[in-house]
Parts: sequence; structure tokens; C-alpha cells
Amino acid sequence: MHIEERTTKKGNVYKYIEYYLDPLTLKRKRVSVTLEKKDRASKRLAEQMLDEQIQNIINHMNNDNMTFGKLVEKYLVTHKQETKPSTYRRDEYHCKLFLKIIGTDTLVNKLSARYIREKLDETNKPNVTKNEYLKHLKALIRWGFRNDYIDDINYLYKLPAYKDPEKKYRTQDKYLEKEEMELLLKDIRQSKCQQCIDLTEFLLLTGLRIGEAIALKKTDIDKTVIHINKTCNLLTYEVSTPKTYASDRDIYIQDELRAKIKEIKAHNSNSNISSMLLFSEDGDFINYDNYRMFLRKHSKKVLGKVITPHALRHTHASILLSQGVSIDAISRRLGHTDIATTRKHYIHILEELKKTENMQLDSLKII
Repeated sequence: MHIEERTTKKGNVYKYIEYYLDPLTLKRKRVSVTLEKKDRASKRLAEQMLDEQIQNIINHMNNDNMTFGKLVEKYLVTHKQETKPSTYRRDEYHCKLFLKIIGTDTLVNKLSARYIREKLDETNKPNVTKNEYLKHLKALIRWGFRNDYIDDINYLYKLPAYKDPEKKYRTQDKYLEKEEMELLLKDIRQSKCQQCIDLTEFLLLTGLRIGEAIALKKTDIDKTVIHINKTCNLLTYEVSTPKTYASDRDIYIQDELRAKIKEIKAHNSNSNISSMLLFSEDGDFINYDNYRMFLRKHSKKVLGKVITPHALRHTHASILLSQGVSIDAISRRLGHTDIATTRKHYIHILEELKKTENMQLDSLKII
């Protein structure tokens, strides 16, 4: 370390300079710090500060000391700038869980498939929950690899999803058979909440996501189509762009839906609801939690199982499939990014339709 003396308007200052070897370029570089004194205490302080500067520079280039906590911190900073608030909050929630599960001070380049599997098993969560953790954790680790914070992630191939034999049945519980839908509607229609009745029927007739329906304005509805160009965050009630680019779409208004929209507008008029929103409480957004609990109460009562608003979207798609509507048309109506997404969600219904088609072929005479 050497010292350069400089004169300023406030008096003399001293620039302490230290050199180091850049590990990437192998060139000699320097760092410096300026202090007001040249005594022994200042020299010790300068040495400490310069050492810290050099160590920080080297650590930034070297991933050996990158901790899981630091990786999460960097991930969230970038993620907040690149994603919607609702997506950021979801991923922030998972990151906080991972800090507890994996450990803040765990070195990311020391992670292994066995370590991650053992830590997930220690949570004692059901396999469906551990699979959800695994999905988001892999996304975080892959981000670290893409941004040069992690050197190798080949161990991820050793982390397949946990076996989940109940998944098939849970998937089928996410939509209603036609008879179940009729039972639920019959019970709901006997309630005193006309807005809940209207919203339930509207979701069944459109296949909209609940956030899309809550954000819908009357001006979004034309004579033949509904323009879906926004969604409502179910936690903050902030309105933002749709979930994906494919979610920005037009929904064709069939005769049954046209009649329902007319009923909803008539109810709004009779109830002196002057909001621009199609569904509104006191001129503001309807309360999602209240509607969710309403649906939960009635579905548990008449079906013996809990149905969520999203299940109405699945029910809409399943009815269209059973009525012979093409999977391409359904994919566009639901706002899926591609047809593969639709097939993945409704593979169980497609399999049932295949059985029906095979039975029809068995009874068919061609020649």
C-alpha cells in the first residue's frame, strides 16, 4: 500500500492505494480510499477498507462464496422489475419458504439433489405440496445458473417430481359433471345473493378467470364479443394486464351468454349500481373472498366437496369438449398460450371422449 498526498480547499487529504491481481484478466488493478489523516490509526483503517474492497470484487467474480440467501436477494430484485406484482408476491412467498427450508447461509454451489430432497422431506408436507415447492425452487436455481451465480445445475435432473397417485382424482374434482353443475345452480339460485348467482352463471358461460371477470367493465362488452384485456389482483384489487399475451382475447357471446349479460345489466339498473364495472359492490370491485366462501358453502352442501371459482372455468371447458367444440377453439377462448396447455389441463376429459368415440366406432359399419 502506498499513499498520495493531495491539497484541497479544506486542507490536505491522503489517498491510500492498494493493488491486486484481477482473477479474470490477470492484470494488475488498484483500489483506493481517501482519508483526512496519515497517522497509524488511519493506515490500519485504510488497510481494512481496501482489503474489503478487493475481497468484494473477487467474491463478485467467484461463486464459491455465493449463499442461498444472497441468490434469493438478487433474484427478487430482478424479478420485481420484470414481473407483474401478483407474480412477484407469489414468488416472494415461495422464496421466504425456501430460505427456511434450504438455509440462508447454504452455499449455492454446494447444493445437491440429495440435500434438496432431504430438506423437502423434513417439511413433512404431502407430495403435492413438495412438488409445488420443487417446481418453484428449480425455477430459482435455473435463474441463478442463467445469470452466472451457479456453476452447475445438472443435479436437477436427479430431482423428479414426487409420486402423487391422488393427482388424477384431484384433477377430476376441479370441474363439475353436468349433473353436479345443475345441482349446484339449483341450490345457488335459491339464495338471496343475486350478484353471486349472476357471477356463477357468467363464469360457467364464459370460462373466464375470476380476476378477469372482476375487472370487466361494461364498455368491454360489444354486441358479439367480450374484450378481455385486463385482470384484477385478488389480494390488492390492482388492475393490470392479463396473465399472458394469449389472455388478451375476445370471447364470442353465444345466445345464452347474451341473455345472461342482459339480466346482469338489468339487475345493476334495478339496484341503482352506477359503476362502470359489470360486477360491483357499492361502486367498487366485488369482494373475491366473500364470493369464494359463498361458492364453498353451497358446493359443500349439495356436492359434498369444495368448488373454487376456477373450477367453473374448468367446467366450462369440459362442457365445450363434450359438445364437440374443437380443442383449438377452446384454447383460444380460455386464453391459453398454446394448445398443449389446454390438452394438459383436460387430458382426463379427452381420454373419456376417446372411449366414447371407440364405442361409436365399434357399433359403426363402414362397408
